[in-house]
Amino acid sequence: MYTQAMDTGPQEARQAVRSAEEAALETRFEARIDEGGFIEAKDWMPEHYRKTLLRQISQHAHSEWVGMLPEGNWVTRAPTLKRKCILLAKVQDEAGHALYLYAAAETLGSSREQMIDALHSGRAKYSSIFNYPTLSWADVGVIGWLVDGAAIMNQVPLTRCSYAPYARAMVRVCREESFHQRQGFDSLLAMMQHGSDAQRAMVQDAVDRWWWPSLMMFGPPDGESVHGAQSARWGIKRISNDDLRQKFVDACVPQAQVLGVTLPDAALKWNEARGHHDFGVIDWAEFWRVVGGHGECNRERLAARVKAWEDGAWVRDAALAHARKQAAREQAAKDQAAKEPVA
Repeated sequence: MYTQAMDTGPQEARQAVRSAEEAALETRFEARIDEGGFIEAKDWMPEHYRKTLLRQISQHAHSEWVGMLPEGNWVTRAPTLKRKCILLAKVQDEAGHALYLYAAAETLGSSREQMIDALHSGRAKYSSIFNYPTLSWADVGVIGWLVDGAAIMNQVPLTRCSYAPYARAMVRVCREESFHQRQGFDSLLAMMQHGSDAQRAMVQDAVDRWWWPSLMMFGPPDGESVHGAQSARWGIKRISNDDLRQKFVDACVPQAQVLGVTLPDAALKWNEARGHHDFGVIDWAEFWRVVGGHGECNRERLAARVKAWEDGAWVRDAALAHARKQAAREQAAKDQAAKEPVA
């Protein structure tokens, strides 16, 4: 017994102490999670918790960043000044969401440049929904109704995420996403109630194309979700993928009836015993194909983001040069003040 203790060298002893300290820190961390408390950026956290959050938040930011592109394509072609102003405001909001989220991710130790590089190189992913084309003006409304509606369903629980900087960022994001969902529904309602037969057909076509990709936004089934169980244990994810998807379907059915559109699913029906709507089988092969970079617009979307980053290099360089000059002036003023005699 004693000889084992004496045989422990300095390195092993330091590791033992460090392990004991980490064990105590992890115990306190788990207790805070179990109590429903929040973890701040300066608090100790397990490395896997940090990496899981960084992966999720950065991918969320990338999704907002890329998500401006499908609708930004229609700003110059909006049918009225009112719709143009609404769409401009929405695209601006998405850029703001990306900035909030990149800032939250930076608190976990990764720079924005590192995250952007991961996106541009294909190492980081973004939501597969943004790799589908917007073929008509009705697509803009359907994205607001279905895509932003699914986003709200996903994101409202994140306002209670255990990582406080992420939870705080999501409060404003969710408020603005609610506006996006309402404006999309309003646009579709105007076309369905006051538009021509061709416009109503255009809305139905858009619904047919976006319905299933919207259901895929909640991620793979719970049994196939790699990070779901651990994220739930840590309070990062509050509701499972399948439960969120079911909630979304139940909400959309009466909304579709108000609009007067048909959801493209022959298996969709109310199940009295479950108290929910049954719906058809999702084509997960398509989901993984798009996630893997083989969707209709994967290359186009990523190329657009890379080009925008490269075209904006001069702005970043100018801002950094101005910051350096400002810092130099402030330091010179401090040095001069230090040399002056005290009266």
